[in-house]
Amino acid sequence: MEETTKKQAWWKKVIVMILLLAAVGSYFVIPSVKKTLDEIFKMFASGDFTVVREFVESYGAYAAAVSFLLMILQSVAAPLPAFLITFANANLFGWWQGAILSWSSAMAGAALCFWIARILGRDVVEKLTSKGGLKQIDVFFEKHGRMSILIARLLPFMSFDIVSYAAGLTSMSFWGFFAATGIGQLPATIVYSYVGGMLTGGAKLLVTGLFILFGLSALIVLLRQIYMERQKEKSEE
Repeated sequence: MEETTKKQAWWKKVIVMILLLAAVGSYFVIPSVKKTLDEIFKMFASGDFTVVREFVESYGAYAAAVSFLLMILQSVAAPLPAFLITFANANLFGWWQGAILSWSSAMAGAALCFWIARILGRDVVEKLTSKGGLKQIDVFFEKHGRMSILIARLLPFMSFDIVSYAAGLTSMSFWGFFAATGIGQLPATIVYSYVGGMLTGGAKLLVTGLFILFGLSALIVLLRQIYMERQKEKSEE
């Protein structure tokens, strides 16, 4: 039984590695793939959500599907900025439709990162993300225990993608991770989508204010968790 399990794990690892290598290889072998990906990376580097919106919009009837795939791509290729896609989705499809699209695609990306990490292990994940980033998340997980994922999703400065990869390297269950991600990611998605739905060139001040408000809310949640943990430690002593 143990030998069968090991063989299954080995085959999973081989299949995932082949798929990843095929994806990377297509960039160097297929000119159209290289051209499209270069355009996407340049688009993310611009930091302008209108560029993302125009790119997605150019695919017409397939725009939602392209946006979904973009979110998954940015999840795997950490740390590309996901909020640009969320803003673009809301601006293009309307805030609540955009929120549904952004939330569901982010969930798919999180699940993919989790399973890549669980199947391929830390060495591969360090190459996809960063060794230092993973260590920081490890410390965060140790400090906050079973509430780590939920708290991390509520904090806008925590890397969504690296947290997903790091979770796959732990013993936590996938469904526990998935539920905490879904709940924790929802407030940020709603806020970003609502802002993105009315975002124009003159709305920068509003965006800054909402980011500060959301950051303070997340900080309150974090401080509350730290306080509760310290109270627990005192009671145990």
